[in-house]
Amino acid sequence: MKNKKLILGVILLIVALVMIVFGIKYMSDQNKDETASTNDERSLTSDSAETSESKEEKVDFSKLTLPQLSNEVAENEIELEIVTSMGSIKVKLFPELAPKAVENFVKHSKYGYYNGTPFHRVINEFMIQGGDPQGNGTGGESIWGKPFGVEKTPELYHIRGALAMAKTNDPISIGSQFYIVQNDQDQSSQVSADDMPEKIVEAYKKGGTPFLDGQYTVFGQVIEGMDIVDKIAALPVGANDKPNEEVTVQQINVIKEAN
Repeated sequence: MKNKKLILGVILLIVALVMIVFGIKYMSDQNKDETASTNDERSLTSDSAETSESKEEKVDFSKLTLPQLSNEVAENEIELEIVTSMGSIKVKLFPELAPKAVENFVKHSKYGYYNGTPFHRVINEFMIQGGDPQGNGTGGESIWGKPFGVEKTPELYHIRGALAMAKTNDPISIGSQFYIVQNDQDQSSQVSADDMPEKIVEAYKKGGTPFLDGQYTVFGQVIEGMDIVDKIAALPVGANDKPNEEVTVQQINVIKEAN
């Protein structure tokens, strides 16, 4: 009887050991499967990302119109005259390339929003900035009553004479303030034909602020009156780069609408 109990005990012990061994193997196999599945998913994600990047189309610079490089006003462009207390500046705007900025600027101009506003910030060999009813760089709003974001395009750059919208470090912060790029120092060594059209690299030889490209909305270009921009930029300034002699926008006239 004792022998039978002993044999039965040994058999049960063997069965238990077998079950433990198989259980451990099963769990090990399961863990391996889960790890493989996770690694496969990561591999697919990585592969997908690489495929997406490889399929991303690069800009064909040869197909760009680069409207800033011509002083002629095309049918799809708008011509304005910014009348300042120091003289007039004519600009053309690009509604198809920066629709929000253009609509905002044109409507503000038509409604007289800019009338009497000063160029509150002037930095020679950089830019002149205006469009703030407060006159100190802290005010101004869009025609929609709320700020809007930057409009980017490979067609427009911060070459000398570029008209652009000012903003804070917040990406959605454009209101009414604008600036005109005035720098006339050669910037071509700061740019590359790998990143932009060769004609724009050539244009940067006449000045500009290429470090602002892609960060702010360029929506127009001066076509007449850069001598006035230079005169304003050369004014002596005080605190916060505000000219000691106030220069204001008297009015902005729409000369030509876009067709």
